[in-house]
Amino acid sequence: MIGKTISHYRILEKLGEGGMGVVYKARDSRLERFVALKILPTDRMADPERKRRFVQEARAASSLNHPHIVTIHDIDEAEGVHFIAMEYVDGQTLDQRIPRHGMRLNEALKVALEMADALAAAHQAGIIHRDLKPANIMVNEKGVTKILDFGLAKLAESSDSSSPDAKTIRLGSDLQTEEGSILGTTAYMSPEQAEGKKLDARSDIFSFGSVLYEMVTGQRAFQGDSKMSTLAAILNKDPKPVKELSQTIPYDLEKIIIRCLRKAPERRWQAMPDLKVALQELKEESDSGKLATSTIGGPVRRRGLWAIGLPTILGMLAVTIWLFRSPSNVPSQSQMSVVPLTSYPGEERQPTFSPDGNQVAFSWNGEKQDNFDIYVKLIGSTTQLRLTTALEADTCPAWSPDGRSIAFIREGPGRKASVHLVSPLGPPERKVDAISLTEGGWLGLPTGNR
Repeated sequence: MIGKTISHYRILEKLGEGGMGVVYKARDSRLERFVALKILPTDRMADPERKRRFVQEARAASSLNHPHIVTIHDIDEAEGVHFIAMEYVDGQTLDQRIPRHGMRLNEALKVALEMADALAAAHQAGIIHRDLKPANIMVNEKGVTKILDFGLAKLAESSDSSSPDAKTIRLGSDLQTEEGSILGTTAYMSPEQAEGKKLDARSDIFSFGSVLYEMVTGQRAFQGDSKMSTLAAILNKDPKPVKELSQTIPYDLEKIIIRCLRKAPERRWQAMPDLKVALQELKEESDSGKLATSTIGGPVRRRGLWAIGLPTILGMLAVTIWLFRSPSNVPSQSQMSVVPLTSYPGEERQPTFSPDGNQVAFSWNGEKQDNFDIYVKLIGSTTQLRLTTALEADTCPAWSPDGRSIAFIREGPGRKASVHLVSPLGPPERKVDAISLTEGGWLGLPTGNR
């Protein structure tokens, strides 16, 4: 094909090849510019489904006008050859740019934010990419990110479909897009995509998390010795914790990645704009130098005054309560002994003792290390009671003076925090608008009962 002219495009060199066709660098003789020409090989033209997807790629991508999505210039057929002429991006794909131990934090956050911006626009238009991977993401010579290849894009449908997307996956090269009806690239597809289920934007969010994981660690989130073992890992295993691969990754970024990669779609980020906001805030902290990183002893986080204010107030309140309690309730020094409190996997943080000193409440990210919740246990006991089960992170537990309630902070979307109360005996919990100290103890004002 090199040197051949198709329509008014002269083919100069081959750029790459994928499941949907071969891509060449070409020159548009009419507008005197370089383009990327994607051609569906003649020997595959007999496949109606492949041809349909090829045309669908152009229509889906051409409906999007976004600085971080490759621009489609033309779709046509000449001399029996179907092709798409698109913006030529002079740069490298992410799989070429990601170093062995991951990208620098600022660079990774910049690329991730631009990817999120592009996907948010596509999802808003009802388009799911379905094949997000490092090879489909380019960074040009000016450092601008471009998402390529909407060849597997599917217009989101409100009704259930009985399309042939539920056939058995065909085995082949692990780096190639599947040619069976379960579409996508094995190492980056979502669990629901691997099972041939109906997809929505949350599938792209899972794939985004897989790409982001690789960007910051240099390793794939899910990998196996074969395609089927990789699929099994996606369906049944959690990726190795980011902090085990890099001690310089901020804890907040690790939380974002974990939430992207949850198996159940309802436990992930529910919309790309929310994920974009979280990344934007993280990047702003990183650019200002206020972002702390994970350490071996656990995460150290520094934020603005809004974030530390509420935990600090609760902490000071707990200390005040402790100092002004009756001395008769405090164990004497002769009664004290060193007792291990917790030795669980993951991270246990912010322990706080009950007023009688017999219990300790703490925040723990659980055996699966996927979300922080509030737990309580008796001193010397080997078991703990889980008090909260929300999807959001619950932190900073603080006991009421009478020991009947535990206040804690729940981190909501957009880093909005709310205060809740729960009994040390377990649910239910209740959200409060304000907490103050009175002679009788805590004064909790439940939402809606002012």
